[in-house]
Amino acid sequence: MKGTSLIVSIVLFVLVAVLYILHFTGTGIKTNDAQNSVDKGSANGPKIAYVKADSVILNYKLAEDLHDAFTKQQQTYTTEYTNKRRSFEKDAVAFQEKLQRGGFLTEDRAVQERNRLAGVEQEIMRMDQELTGKLGELQTANSQQVLDSLMNTIKRFNADKKYDYILNSSGLLYGNEGDNVTAEILKLMNDNYLASKPK
Repeated sequence: MKGTSLIVSIVLFVLVAVLYILHFTGTGIKTNDAQNSVDKGSANGPKIAYVKADSVILNYKLAEDLHDAFTKQQQTYTTEYTNKRRSFEKDAVAFQEKLQRGGFLTEDRAVQERNRLAGVEQEIMRMDQELTGKLGELQTANSQQVLDSLMNTIKRFNADKKYDYILNSSGLLYGNEGDNVTAEILKLMNDNYLASKPK
């Protein structure tokens, strides 16, 4: 998987998770025009802000570090798999050449070598599935870590701000730029992450 597709996958995962949370906690956007037009400063209406979650994730230092670590792990797995596959292919070609020129002393010896190569091929297929599974688990864990960080930061941020709703901008068709708290959330996330990072 290329670097950009990982970032897009993380962004999409977080966006879907946030929308899921908003939908099932009843904090989704209401379609009533009167509710949409309430000012955040209005004493009678809800205080609403929004975050551009995709922008936060693309600029979050933890997400960048997780992506870099994922890419290194992916390269390690790819190299390991490629080396094993090349070795197998070389042995398979040597087996075919030896078989064609009658290089095996007995038919049993040729069958043994064929069976050994078949076992190696199955091992390579298992290895491919295992490495793909490990990468998938790592990507899921990374996405969850970024989402948890975003949600925890929003909770800490809102402890002082006292918004009734903080929405993900992907669900908004229009939002007042004054209600956009993306920069504040991103700064909190990066400051917290950089402070916790070993020097």
